[in-house]
Amino acid sequence: MAAHTIRAEFDGHSGAKLAARLDLPAGAIRAWALFAHCFTCSKDTLAAKRISGELAREGIAVMRFDFTGLGSSDGDFASTNFSSNIEDLRAAADWLAEHYDAPEILVGHSLGGAAVLAIAGELASVRAVATIGAPSQASHVIGNFSEHVDEIKARGEAEVDLGGRPFTIKRQFVEDVNAIGLAERIGSMKKALLVLHAPRDEVVGIDNASAIFTAARHPKSFVSLDGADHLLTEEADANYVARVIASWASRYLPADAPRQEDDEVEDVLVGETGQGRFQVAIHAGLHRFMADEPVDVGGSDTGPSPYDLMAAALGACTAMTLRMYARLKKIELGLVSVTVRHNKVHAKDCLECTDEERAGGGKIDRFERVISIDGGAPAELAAKIAEIAGKCPVHRTLEQGAKVVTRVE
Repeated sequence: MAAHTIRAEFDGHSGAKLAARLDLPAGAIRAWALFAHCFTCSKDTLAAKRISGELAREGIAVMRFDFTGLGSSDGDFASTNFSSNIEDLRAAADWLAEHYDAPEILVGHSLGGAAVLAIAGELASVRAVATIGAPSQASHVIGNFSEHVDEIKARGEAEVDLGGRPFTIKRQFVEDVNAIGLAERIGSMKKALLVLHAPRDEVVGIDNASAIFTAARHPKSFVSLDGADHLLTEEADANYVARVIASWASRYLPADAPRQEDDEVEDVLVGETGQGRFQVAIHAGLHRFMADEPVDVGGSDTGPSPYDLMAAALGACTAMTLRMYARLKKIELGLVSVTVRHNKVHAKDCLECTDEERAGGGKIDRFERVISIDGGAPAELAAKIAEIAGKCPVHRTLEQGAKVVTRVE
């Protein structure tokens, strides 16, 4: 079973109903995270969906929601400001604590990153904070409509174009972001911090990342998103950020909350993630990983292909079988490496095939396996190594074939 998403709603700072999505792991929940989206964006941006989905596949449940007046949430955006965004985050954290569990991880993108930095110190449950392309001051957002500031101050409001959509910005919004300083809040929040930023971010410059990092106390980390744009519109960039945050956040989960028994599955479960054309999440025992197809056939290349996995199974089984044999016979054998190459060849061109196989015509799958031993394979053992490799269970399955039984539930 892949990670899945359910809808939810809660009361925001003004009492308006705010729309949320909960990205839930297939097994036990190791921790909860709260995701704050970018200025005038929504919970359903590419970055928000991919990062939340990846965290869920790591056993970390995520709540992402639309701030008041944005996306599918109710309320009047024109009446909101940075302070109200912070209060929406607080309401989301309170709702999570009441209905599921208090958030231990905060993730914020752009102005959402500034918002999680502003509130992190006030949420006792939070252990770690990750920001993506975040400004070091909330007032940075004024740059998105700087040519309208004089009109806003004079008239009290102005309609501005943000990302091709009209929004009404009021004087109180400008006054609010100018009044809030983040440096002191960052320095006193006492949470682990991960700052992710693109050096060529044209919306929020890299100097903002430097200011955030300098203001924070340890433990703190910085990851450069080389080549990425501010909104992480490239699929590969969003996937990279998701994997980095998932791996980093795991370090700050409670030491007394390891994976639980219901994280483990008896069978191998494979399910589509809904990200990209072919990406699937694989759950085997306690292990979770991805499979995909290469870019040149329409995939996103976020994991090995099905045939890569099959070749890997043959290689892994070969190395393990040789190690078992060496230990059993007390043979000093260096570390084993196995290179497996798969392709389809015409049966008549297969030199290793039997006459019967060649006579069958058509194409067959050919796996070429090259075994290397650190320090070299003793000449007198080379033939035996090849023989033992042929006894690997996966090798036998591939050579003998198998019966696949399919049911549709």
